[in-house]
Amino acid sequence: MAFTKIEHYEKEYLDAHHNSALNVTEGVEDKPVVNPNFVRRKRRQMSTEEYVDGILAGNITILAQAITLIESNNPSHYAQAQEIIERCLPHAGRSVRIGITGVPGAGKSSFIEAVGNMVTSYNHKLAVLAIDPSSERSGGSILGDKTRMESICHNPNIFVRPSPSAGSLGGVARKTRETIVLCEAAGFDVIFIETVGVGQSETAVHSMVDMFMMLQISGAGDELQGIKRGIMEMADMMVITKADGENITKAELAKAQYQGALMLFPLPESEWRPKVYTCSSLEGTGLEEVWQGVEQYLQHIELNGYFTANRNRQNKYWMYETINETLKSSFYNNPEIESRIAGIEQRVLEAKLSSFIAAKELLDIYFKQS
Repeated sequence: MAFTKIEHYEKEYLDAHHNSALNVTEGVEDKPVVNPNFVRRKRRQMSTEEYVDGILAGNITILAQAITLIESNNPSHYAQAQEIIERCLPHAGRSVRIGITGVPGAGKSSFIEAVGNMVTSYNHKLAVLAIDPSSERSGGSILGDKTRMESICHNPNIFVRPSPSAGSLGGVARKTRETIVLCEAAGFDVIFIETVGVGQSETAVHSMVDMFMMLQISGAGDELQGIKRGIMEMADMMVITKADGENITKAELAKAQYQGALMLFPLPESEWRPKVYTCSSLEGTGLEEVWQGVEQYLQHIELNGYFTANRNRQNKYWMYETINETLKSSFYNNPEIESRIAGIEQRVLEAKLSSFIAAKELLDIYFKQS
């Protein structure tokens, strides 16, 4: 076969440079990233007895796994989670539950870190339950509290558990309350519940704690507009954070303003007039005074009977909340509803059916199935 002139020159070049260092040798075949002999072993499903025994023994790993079971949306996990909670309930209730809220940037994580280390030095065991906001688009959550509160994560007497809000405030609030039961059964006698910030979640958290603490910063504009009245009325204590350096004077001024504003509110059912404190998580100043204020409040409500009355009212409230949540779940998971709801929704969107008649149709279907 005759070569073209170009092919002839290419052949001469290749023959001449056959042993040249300019040659490109064949590469080594890429090795697989994952060991081909690796076999993923499925974790053995623990029994309810093993979960309960581990929790009561204070095993943090088993406690964390039980909380994951509670937070799971898998229907198969629900029955076992409820059984674990029921078994742990007689060992719960012997803790102080404190809700901590504040505007974004108020230093909630730094405050919890500083107070947490101090509280454990008083022979307490602390559980920190942080509700993290989830993305409305992806549903994901950063869950960064263990990163922000680095020092207390290495404290053996502190358990930090961030939980995604997952766009469902009611569901997370219920699961947070169930998590409290497990933490108390595991021997934690102080529970901090950190909320996502000033908003709707505060009302839910207020319904599961003995004390509601609000953190605020000074120098952020009009102090009395920093938090709406509805949130301020829930507070049993207010703490002005970052009271250090050049900010001390501003913090003291903010303290006076907030204390004056709180005096205008009617005395709450607890008969406790909320107090305002200043502190610096960075320098560690004012933290002992804050905790002394917590102990004074708790002593006050135990003596006048409000502590027990409030716990009973919360238990009643969560009974009805659980009923509502269960009925809602039962409705939407009903096979007949699942098969019909999309079509009825489309008729509403096409203005062929009113929202109220559509709802009545679906409810009639559900109750006939029940």
